[in-house]
Amino acid sequence: MAQYELVLPKMGESVAEATIIKWVKNAGDSIDTDESVLEIATDKVDSEVPSPVSGTLVKTLFNEGDVVKVGAVIAIIETEAGSASASAPSIAASPAPAAAPGIKEVEEKALAPVAAISVQSSVDRFYSPLVKSIASSEGISQSELDSIAGSGSEGRVTKQDILDFVANKKSGKAPATSALAAAVVSEAPAAPKAAPAAASTTTIQAPVVTANNGDEIIEMDRMRKLIADHMVMSKHVSPHVTSFVEADVTNIVRWRDKVKKEFEKREGEKITFTPIFIEALVKAIKDFPMINISLNGTQIIKRKNINIGMAAALPSGNLIVPVIKNADQMNLVGLTRTVNDLANRARANKLTPDEISGGTYTLTNVGSFGNVMGTPIINQPQVAIMAVGAIRKMPSVIETPEGDMIAIRHKMFLSHSYDHRVVDGSLGGQFVRRVADYLENFDVNREF
Repeated sequence: MAQYELVLPKMGESVAEATIIKWVKNAGDSIDTDESVLEIATDKVDSEVPSPVSGTLVKTLFNEGDVVKVGAVIAIIETEAGSASASAPSIAASPAPAAAPGIKEVEEKALAPVAAISVQSSVDRFYSPLVKSIASSEGISQSELDSIAGSGSEGRVTKQDILDFVANKKSGKAPATSALAAAVVSEAPAAPKAAPAAASTTTIQAPVVTANNGDEIIEMDRMRKLIADHMVMSKHVSPHVTSFVEADVTNIVRWRDKVKKEFEKREGEKITFTPIFIEALVKAIKDFPMINISLNGTQIIKRKNINIGMAAALPSGNLIVPVIKNADQMNLVGLTRTVNDLANRARANKLTPDEISGGTYTLTNVGSFGNVMGTPIINQPQVAIMAVGAIRKMPSVIETPEGDMIAIRHKMFLSHSYDHRVVDGSLGGQFVRRVADYLENFDVNREF
């Protein structure tokens, strides 16, 4: 018999923890491969954690309602010896002896003494008990461990990786450094230097508010707490600047009015303005690719894919941001299908963690609430977000060969918030202007 530690797997970009909603299996229950063990609530999405192995659940390490970090051990599963390799061959694709994602072999612990381990796994990197034990016994610091270029699955550090590191360190050779570590940590073989900003950082405490007689106290739900933390973090991390442009979208309104019945009849989908806005955004991102980036310390990560998040309000009043992956590879019909599908499943709480992660730019429609404009908060780790306001009929001056005239036009405001650390006013302003240009020059005779 062998035992495996089931860990909370990584469930998407920037997802650091999850709340255990319900244990589907209890201690003593048998488990089949890929059978659900527990239900969790992540960053706005509820999902299940399956078991990659078959066996018997020996012990659960957390209670329902507990918040668990990604990479933490959540349960012990007893299996028949050798069942792991048979149950998940596709995961263990790497020849390195690293365990499959989401599982750690307890048997590794017997290979090295479990001393006082001073190294920890992080959201970005998971270390097996064996690697931690070797690092502890060999005096490898956390920063040194983070600097090792892992050869295992998803860049994990294997036993051989850390043994090679130890050998190179003793021989005086410079070890290979992981790309992740180069971006996140500085290798510090000597005494670690204190961060310069640490001394000047002031923690601002929220004021204590006292309820008066007759006031109603409403406790935030889990999602609202997550949203609140994310918004505060974004404003703290990024210096926000917002540029505004008014766009004449008369051609779009006329075209949609003309084709919407035929579109729905032929495609089986209702066409809204959202996919048209996203199409214009994608075109502008191709013109200004430095808006499709993320900032990691002093490194700018220029994204290859264009993944557009679309903020959607839920019936509960909370907010969720499903992501349209590779939006630049879709035509207008494909964007319409994807937008409608994600919006419908968002309202029904049927999205998966992968469908709310990986966004590179976000669009939010404040016009759906009757607002003419807004100043949106950047959805980290992105560097920009656009809000589209309500489309209104407005008197406008039209230039014609016969002279200027006043006409009724359909207009809307675009609000573009961006991170002033890496996006200056020139880029931020030109980008939102380019989006408006694409909207204004929409072909009213376009075929779909």
